[in-house]
Amino acid sequence: MTLDRFYPIFDSADWLERLVPLGIRLVQLRIKDQTKEEIRDQVRRAKAVCAAHDCTLVINDYWQIAIEEGCDWLHLGQEDLDTADIAAIRAAGLRLGVSTHDKAELYRALELTPDYIALGPIYPTILKKMKWHEQGVDRLAKWRDRIGDTPLIAIGGMSIERASGAFDAGADVVAAVTDITLNDSPEDRVRAWLAATR
Repeated sequence: MTLDRFYPIFDSADWLERLVPLGIRLVQLRIKDQTKEEIRDQVRRAKAVCAAHDCTLVINDYWQIAIEEGCDWLHLGQEDLDTADIAAIRAAGLRLGVSTHDKAELYRALELTPDYIALGPIYPTILKKMKWHEQGVDRLAKWRDRIGDTPLIAIGGMSIERASGAFDAGADVVAAVTDITLNDSPEDRVRAWLAATR
């Protein structure tokens, strides 16, 4: 399966319902600090809008809910890998993406034969406090050499203006978060991303 080159990440189904209909083909739902019932409701709403608009939905972190709700894709960070039941995830047929920040994490991820590898933050990010400094596009090129045909996703401080550099360095997909949600017109920004990556 070929992943779309544009991969927005949103923290609520509200965002998906608002923006997926504009033509987004790959999206991640990354929810923090909600109850299991609230998360399940958000996942169901996200699934519905993505199904209606032929968009691939990736659920961040909540692997048990992803399995129970019949989702297709899951994204796990390194901390999530410590507690996730990878065998159960694979048995359920979920495709898996994994975050990486250094070589040790990359090799750990590759042992799982993931369906994509994410590297970040490529640029400084305001989304969350991270112990990792910006990786830069040069590291994308190194990751590209190490992971073979596995799709490579660039994340962290990404914008339309920076996307071409990430693609040139070997990224298959560019993920965007605050570049959209903090924009004065998220709709216009999504349309611009789609125009720049299709």
